[in-house]
Amino acid sequence: MIISIIVPVYNEEKTIIETLEKLNEVKFHTLEKEIIVIDDGSIDSTKKLLNENQNLFNLLINYDVNKGKGYAVKMGIKKSTGTYITFQDADSEYDPNDLLKFEKIFLKFNADGIIGSRFKFQEYTRSHNFVNKVGNFIITLLFNVLYNTTFTDIYSCYFAFKKELINENTLSQNGFAQHAEILCKVVKRGNKFYETPINYNGRTKLEGKKIRYYHFFNVIKEILLRRFL
Repeated sequence: MIISIIVPVYNEEKTIIETLEKLNEVKFHTLEKEIIVIDDGSIDSTKKLLNENQNLFNLLINYDVNKGKGYAVKMGIKKSTGTYITFQDADSEYDPNDLLKFEKIFLKFNADGIIGSRFKFQEYTRSHNFVNKVGNFIITLLFNVLYNTTFTDIYSCYFAFKKELINENTLSQNGFAQHAEILCKVVKRGNKFYETPINYNGRTKLEGKKIRYYHFFNVIKEILLRRFL
């Protein structure tokens, strides 16, 4: 069985190689690893670095113009061959060693999906922007009420699921709200979901974090819309 790790990247010249090196250091016990990188129209040195380090991934998809993280993820899912899908941001906020916990849960419980919670961290988590944390709490609470779940951190990048639970051709969101779209679809089709603590070294806006307060409203809209479709 294969776990496909999709890495969307846009202007991450400072961290992309470090992130990919850490991914390559992860040694799964049973699952094979497939790393798919999607360069979403980077205009810094990201593209050059990726072309010079092709040993660090299995597949590279390049776009000349930025089409949005959601579009990149959709193309990554389409090209993936894994039994399981997960995501890795290119900014080194997440520790790839935590993916070993996902492998254990998938194999032990035949899980349909797993979320890595930054709020139930194992060793460390960097102090969050308070407004971002409140926003995350609200969307997580809303999701739990509407979908009858008990997650603590639905907008964690570390979300893994069985590929059979998603049809990438039905995904309509190309921005940050696509994460909510995928989660809604997977939870509605699956039955067994788990959460596991992960470590998190989040960035600030000055350090390059791209998500903004206004993305919150699109996420709320998507969660509500998908519940009744």
